[in-house]
Amino acid sequence: MTTLNHSQSPRALPEGIRAVLFDLDGTLLDTAADLYAALQALCAEQGRPAPDARAVRQRVSAGALALLALAFPDLDEAAQKALLPRYLELYRTNLLSVTRPFAGIEALLERIEQNGLRWGIVTNKAGFLTEAIVDGLGWRPRLSALVAGDTLPVKKPDPGTLLLGCEQAGVTPAAAVYVGDDTRDVAAGGAAGMYTVAVNWGYLGDTGELPGWGADAVLDTPLDLAEWLGL
Repeated sequence: MTTLNHSQSPRALPEGIRAVLFDLDGTLLDTAADLYAALQALCAEQGRPAPDARAVRQRVSAGALALLALAFPDLDEAAQKALLPRYLELYRTNLLSVTRPFAGIEALLERIEQNGLRWGIVTNKAGFLTEAIVDGLGWRPRLSALVAGDTLPVKKPDPGTLLLGCEQAGVTPAAAVYVGDDTRDVAAGGAAGMYTVAVNWGYLGDTGELPGWGADAVLDTPLDLAEWLGL
């Protein structure tokens, strides 16, 4: 287990938690290798070397535009955005080549279900990619909520998508936990009135310096999350 300088001990959960909502990339799934392969292909098309794989891994949770900014730092924002459709097209063709749930995630989800809680996904990832991944993993029938980055006009850190996720799951925000690995996740969850968890098993945890951003808990493994939830 990675040793972190957590700013606080995990806060105790109140009674009545009924749902757990998750971020996708870097929280439920290790998607970095497939995202990097698509970025390598795009860089090859553009006649330039791809950035370092480790640097890409640590930026995955910030989204596709952040990866394009890393690969094409000499281009302005408009030019980087112009490359986004092609990048997503390349990614879509092989988005489940090596993408898998992080170790312990499947067991965590089973424990959530066995204890009568609902779970869902709220991500900034585009809907057509999110749905393809969820369907490919066979998760669709198990989800009580599925909100993508283009489901609403807003995305995290705006709390709107999390509020919609709670609505889909049939719970109030106070009866739900949001789990993520980026500052936007904690900000959105807190603004929505949910308990928040920052996780150290994703990409930012590779540095051993996950700050937590004021989350109610900063946890190292899915088993830690299960125990914090009392499952």
